[in-house]
Amino acid sequence: MSSPTFPELAGRRAIVTGGATGIGRAIAVALSRQSVRVAICDIDAPAASATAAAIGAEAIAVAIDVRKRESVTTAFAEVEATLGGYDILVANAGVSTMRPALDLTDDEWDYNFDVNARGIFLTNQIAARRFKSQGHGVIVNTASLAAKVGAPLLAHYSASKFAVLGWTQALARELAPLGVRVNAVCPGFVSTGMQEREVAWEAALRGVTPERVVDDYIAQTPLGRLEQPDDVADVAVFLCSNSARFMTGQGVNVTGGVYMT
Repeated sequence: MSSPTFPELAGRRAIVTGGATGIGRAIAVALSRQSVRVAICDIDAPAASATAAAIGAEAIAVAIDVRKRESVTTAFAEVEATLGGYDILVANAGVSTMRPALDLTDDEWDYNFDVNARGIFLTNQIAARRFKSQGHGVIVNTASLAAKVGAPLLAHYSASKFAVLGWTQALARELAPLGVRVNAVCPGFVSTGMQEREVAWEAALRGVTPERVVDDYIAQTPLGRLEQPDDVADVAVFLCSNSARFMTGQGVNVTGGVYMT
């Protein structure tokens, strides 16, 4: 099944954070197929370069640490200098760790919030200032199923992703009069390298096999399979397009039916 085409996206320029692998890579590839010039911004510079090379002439690689304002400012300035500006921000960079809530350390809490929440704040704010000055722009944040339902063993991660949704809604209200839309995608059980790590952690914590954990994920998913990065990417591209012109402040579920409200 082919993905839809949005001709109005051709020639636009997008930043995708965490764009080297997983969901971010799938979004970058999907945008490039719409003839969008894409900046792959990632803390893993070699992986970002490899993804940009795989995409081809429509992509560049830029090193970034979304936890640090100076790094975000420098990276976005490099994108402006190379691409002549940007019209879309997909703030996708994210991390997870797994542990029972009562055993969480301060470092684990801070790590998840620094990347997942502060990273969204910094990238969104810096991009939105540009979008305000140019009178248009689109922001898509990657939240999570865990931003809708608190996830056992991921309490800190859930809290950071709930923060993403709250920020997305508030920013959308502030930027709507300026012609800037802000939405979020909320993926479910997505088959990525990040999920592979989580499956191993969960299996160890629950005392079951990794295969049992995956089977449990599928059993919770009415559509009956693990989600793929492309499932998220197609929705993200839609949110960037004019077909979503009257959508802002939304946390769009892309979960295969795990969560339905």
